Amino acid sequence: MSMKRILIVDDEIDLVKLIRFRLKKAGYEILTAYSGSDGLAIIQQEKPDLVLLDLNLPGMLGSEVCTRVKADAELRHIPIVLLSASAENLKERARQIGANASLVKPFEHQTLIEIIARLVNQGGNNDE
Repeated sequence: MSMKRILIVDDEIDLVKLIRFRLKKAGYEILTAYSGSDGLAIIQQEKPDLVLLDLNLPGMLGSEVCTRVKADAELRHIPIVLLSASAENLKERARQIGANASLVKPFEHQTLIEIIARLVNQGGNNDE
């Protein structure tokens, strides 16, 4: 079985480095993007197994990236976990735009790893 690829789309460089480190240790291949438009381009080109997507991004908001991915027949199967520093209405927002799960920053890395494992192993049909 090939290594699962996860795309991290977040403009907080230190957070991306930390998540990348933790997920590599957990056995995942990691792709990164620091803006919404770059993230969408990588999703379209690489078709990762899962996307960690910040809501507040330069270039294109994470909500727009998620909406576009979920509207694309070739991409909609890719699980998306929304990340946000604001807990206000996050689960409802995630549901509205088609994300599979959501996490409020800062989060426990073990929680993130558990959500990722569940989503990549069952094809993204989970709602946090």
